[in-house]
Amino acid sequence: MAEPKYHRVANALRREIQDGTLAPGDRVQAETDLAERFHVSLPTIRQAMGVLRAEGLVESRQGIGTFVKEQRRRQRRSRDRYGRARKDQKLLTTDLRHEITFAGCSPAPDHIAELMMIPRGSEVVIRQRVLFDKKTGRPEEIGASYLPATFARDTFLGEPTVVPKALFLCVEDLSGKQYAHARDQWIVRPASLQESETLEIPANSPVLNVVHVASAGDGQVLEVSESTWPADRIMFVDEYDVEQDAKQPEARSDV
Repeated sequence: MAEPKYHRVANALRREIQDGTLAPGDRVQAETDLAERFHVSLPTIRQAMGVLRAEGLVESRQGIGTFVKEQRRRQRRSRDRYGRARKDQKLLTTDLRHEITFAGCSPAPDHIAELMMIPRGSEVVIRQRVLFDKKTGRPEEIGASYLPATFARDTFLGEPTVVPKALFLCVEDLSGKQYAHARDQWIVRPASLQESETLEIPANSPVLNVVHVASAGDGQVLEVSESTWPADRIMFVDEYDVEQDAKQPEARSDV
């Protein structure tokens, strides 16, 4: 199915906002200029701008124009992350500064061992990180990745240095397997004391915690990762085609 024209425009402008070409406070081109630039109609441009406004990326000021919002929520588009990283061979999050706070072998926490389908107490390679805004130095995300020791032990993944490309690409190189399936589960909860201190937010502030489980085609779990953000700084976007035929889901949605 061909991508709607307004999606193409919205995606292009979103990339410019995310990579800093359009910085917070910058004025977006006038609708007529955008229509000429993208070779589309004005209604298409207005649809695209409506998408960006709904995502909290831009705001319209009566009689002045449309501007990139100063305080915008970061977006996580889980379905797009792998394909983009395969294409550009870069980190999944390139606009933030990465700091690896721990890397090495250690027993997997119980809930991680369960997700990895390994015995409790099994050693895994753990990589813990904090991500910072490059301009302000503000901590934006904390997280950790847990990798099977069978292929990650005694490799550069056990060193506290930033990897040269997306972690999953490094895992694929070392394991000889490709990521084939991923499952995300997220909850909003109060920040722990350590999370509050690291993210520099008030105690018990709401955070969004995501557990990401990625496995190979043969079912082996290649990575479990956890990421945590202040809840007021992050937005999940899940865009997909709507089923047109009757289908029995594997698990029903409660909401």
